[in-house]
Amino acid sequence: MTMDVVQLQMKLRDHQAFMFQQGLLDDQFNQLQKLQDDSSPNFVAEVITMFFDDSENLINNMACCLEKVPTDFKQIDSHAHQYKGSSVSIGAAKVKNVCATFRAFCEAKNREGCVRCLQQLRQEYSLLKNNLQYLFRLQQEIKAAGGSIPTQ
Repeated sequence: MTMDVVQLQMKLRDHQAFMFQQGLLDDQFNQLQKLQDDSSPNFVAEVITMFFDDSENLINNMACCLEKVPTDFKQIDSHAHQYKGSSVSIGAAKVKNVCATFRAFCEAKNREGCVRCLQQLRQEYSLLKNNLQYLFRLQQEIKAAGGSIPTQ
């Protein structure tokens, strides 16, 4: 193996460890990775890409609901519940936690709290997306250099 591959693998390990330390990901992400094998080498990237698409739709739907008067808290809660579920399934810990808080504000019919949660969700989602995209780029570079992806 070339030095480049070893360095990339170390970068990948470090970055993934960083994401766990920051609380962006939890153990469910490791479980997801264990489902990836030679028969489905892009499984995790495909699942995460679907999560990104869902995230953007759900965040936009919540934003639209919050602009309407009167505020339909039941509908917003439904979106937050759905988003929490997809966050749990990929191990997006911080996004999941914000969704839980969001749902509490919906139940309390607290519009200001919902608006703050939406902002927080946008930030956490953006941070998660950037970090996961970097993780996938490193994986692609390792594969392109002829290396294998180290397992956690």
